[in-house]
Amino acid sequence: MVAQIKQDAETIRKAMVQSADLHSGGANAQAMNQMIRWVMTKEEHCSKIITQVSDYCLCQRVKKDVFTNDKDYTDALKAHHAVMQAAMKCKQSVDTTAADTLDHAIEDLGKMYTKE
Repeated sequence: MVAQIKQDAETIRKAMVQSADLHSGGANAQAMNQMIRWVMTKEEHCSKIITQVSDYCLCQRVKKDVFTNDKDYTDALKAHHAVMQAAMKCKQSVDTTAADTLDHAIEDLGKMYTKE
């Protein structure tokens, strides 16, 4: 699951970079069409992340009784919310710093699902 979310984040970053490259090359009809397709791809992958975290992680994996105390439970909720919020920010931007924030939030979340 974490690997899939990371792959979605990579696609989001690629879409941001490709959109910027197409925009800097001039806005002919073909470039505009391709930019729109990249933005749609970015939106799709952001939505996938939000859905995965909310529908699977928060609904099925993050249960209060799994955690030893309220602080750990609250920290888990915050980590999941940070990923969802970062994905939403990526929907609103083509700035790769938003993708950096998403990557960082995914790394933090991933620690809960992967063994070290």
